[in-house]
Amino acid sequence: MAKQRSITSNLGLYVYGGAAIFLGLLGFVSGDFATTWQNVGPNVPLRVPLAYLTAFIELAAGIALLIPRTARAGALTLTIVYSVFTLIWVPRALVNLGNYDPIGNVFEEFSLVAAGLVLYAIFSPAGSSIARRRAFFVLLFGICPISFGIAHIVDMPGLLGWIPGWLPPARMFWAYATTMGFFAAAVAILTGIRAPLAARLLTAEIVIFELLVWIPNLSAAPGNHFNWAGNAICIALAGASWVVSDSISAAAKTMPIRAESSGEKRIPA
Repeated sequence: MAKQRSITSNLGLYVYGGAAIFLGLLGFVSGDFATTWQNVGPNVPLRVPLAYLTAFIELAAGIALLIPRTARAGALTLTIVYSVFTLIWVPRALVNLGNYDPIGNVFEEFSLVAAGLVLYAIFSPAGSSIARRRAFFVLLFGICPISFGIAHIVDMPGLLGWIPGWLPPARMFWAYATTMGFFAAAVAILTGIRAPLAARLLTAEIVIFELLVWIPNLSAAPGNHFNWAGNAICIALAGASWVVSDSISAAAKTMPIRAESSGEKRIPA
């Protein structure tokens, strides 16, 4: 169990949990969901009370995740919450197959679900059926960067508008670089080839997007709810990638130990 929980010393857990706290506080202050990512329409009955209830759950679950005794419950709760927002996007994606934006939102939310499942597996008893599925949950997350890359290709003009003009050598260079970075990360995570490095680079890519895009946008228009929501979601995505990266790295470190204990020879990656 000690080895199972040693991952909690890594930062991914705290970024993921902190993002949930951020989303909760944002919901309480605004009385709204993190639009447009948490796609709850204006005609939904009791929308405002539901927004406050969601904010409370996100805040409580985020705090619970950071406390060892309640971390497992916090991870499960956030997984359920993010699953609901994933499912909300599914009907819209199915009826708008010619528009990739709803599909992209499905996978953005699902990446948070996959990371929550990874954490739930980590905090589950060693040897349990859930704990044994941690590698599978990592693979579920690995599908999501494919969607991120496709979204970049489909909306390349929009992407170029998000990239700071002062960033050398050119906006188009970074558009292609980030797109290929998403695809490369997905291949590495799904195949296990250089997966620890790829997952770290994927996390860095999302963090850099937060630093260069969302924080400046918020600084320029602090009264815009969309900018606050975008920052919260981007941090949550970074936390999700970080959680998966921590899990992959922890698993890679235990592989030589397992190989030695079983008398197997392991070729370094």
